[in-house]
Amino acid sequence: MWDLEGAGVLRLPSGRLVRGRALRRPLPSGPEPAFSLFLVGSRPSHVPWDYRWLRWPDFCLPASRTQALALLGEAWSRAEAERVEVACGGGRGRTGTALACLAVLDGVPAGRAVAFVRRHYDPWAVETPWQRRYVRRFTR
Repeated sequence: MWDLEGAGVLRLPSGRLVRGRALRRPLPSGPEPAFSLFLVGSRPSHVPWDYRWLRWPDFCLPASRTQALALLGEAWSRAEAERVEVACGGGRGRTGTALACLAVLDGVPAGRAVAFVRRHYDPWAVETPWQRRYVRRFTR
């Protein structure tokens, strides 16, 4: 599991720990993730651990809602026993949106998930109105 005091680590209400990070910054010190979900517009660079790519251009929404549901569900499930991270270029907009969706999967009401992530991860997470709307409608 992640160290709760580690950079970008968010504790979900169930106790699952997920790390959000910016791909533009160096990998944080400490253990590597067991699984990463990369939220970027083009294929990410290879890493030596298990990962998935969700095509998600900067300041936009995921290219496939179906794929987003499946991959975020996989990340949430794996976070129960593995070090899981979600990452985009800057670590705020797409990553914050994905973390808010994970919070919804974990039982946080969709209307409160953005505030939850801003309080426990980054006050500037989930950058656009359409990202906030996406979280509110995530499980519909």
